[in-house]
Amino acid sequence: MRILIASDKFKGSLNSREVADNIAVGLREVLPEAVIETMAVADGGEGTASAISQALGGEKISCPAHDALGHEIEAEYFWLADRATAVMEMSAAAGLWRIRPGQRDLVRSDTFGVGELINDAVRRGSQEILIGLGGSATNDGGFGMARALGFQFLVNEHEAESAVELVNLHRIKAPTRRLTARITAAVDVRNPLLGSRGATRTFGPQKGGTTEQLELLENGLNRLADVVAHDLGSDFRDTPGAGAAGGLGFGLMSFCGATIKPGFDVVAELIGLRDAMAKADIVITGEGRLDEQSLEGKAPAGVARLARDAGKRVFAFVGSASDAAPVRALFDEILILARPPITAEQSITRAPQLLQERARELARMM
Repeated sequence: MRILIASDKFKGSLNSREVADNIAVGLREVLPEAVIETMAVADGGEGTASAISQALGGEKISCPAHDALGHEIEAEYFWLADRATAVMEMSAAAGLWRIRPGQRDLVRSDTFGVGELINDAVRRGSQEILIGLGGSATNDGGFGMARALGFQFLVNEHEAESAVELVNLHRIKAPTRRLTARITAAVDVRNPLLGSRGATRTFGPQKGGTTEQLELLENGLNRLADVVAHDLGSDFRDTPGAGAAGGLGFGLMSFCGATIKPGFDVVAELIGLRDAMAKADIVITGEGRLDEQSLEGKAPAGVARLARDAGKRVFAFVGSASDAAPVRALFDEILILARPPITAEQSITRAPQLLQERARELARMM
């Protein structure tokens, strides 16, 4: 029996590789003759750069940058020398994980550090930049990133230095030298920039934004989109994925000529997931929480659909799961870590042990 384990991370508990390795331990205890291959997968969110680098052998690069609140940091990305390609995540610089809960300030947060990462990759000679959009602390529409790349945002007679000033934006001056690297933005959401499903309304509350702040930021992004359309001649506000990472999807398309792609598709192609799946008899995937949102471009749903297309049985290991029929229908079986008397909190701290236990259960079923 050949088994492929292609799991996403369990956020707040284990990374993709650790999830797969623990499942493999449990399977081997019951199925010692099984041939097991493990692959880290991702969907454009946190863990995307690492998954690609693990498969393609990237070199980890560290460069000085600033976090979302302007603190000096060392941020990392991966360099694929044979492809002259940089693989990065916006959260490496402007991620919510870098900001302590008590210090979060959505109106002051920006993506300047993301632009610094892009500049560093360009100086290194990058011909292509792949950037995962997920886990952001920001809601600036890519304003900060664009400033780091040389764009000027004029408010009256001075240059705007904060996203809250975008409400009064009247002109954008583009730098004389434009990026030569091709940029692909890998996303795991299809939200537009504005409106009830946009960056601000959908994700702003999760980042600590108050009602008043969200109104101000939404108005600022609306003004930004209008001025971009007038001064730069492009309008991506309604493009699916424009609202990813606080509107950074919009910013990358508008200021960098980036292409937006579903993150799972990008990762699956680069790591050779289809080929690995073709050799397997059984496919196993997983993530921390499996629900209706998982169907909107998340890694486990992507793995399941590829497995179905290939005629393979597919199983999911999850911390918790929705009972929704469309979710359940994707998999032959869903093995849940947090089931009574185990609480969700206990499943996080005991994840390695529970993954091995559920893997032994699955192995006996097979």
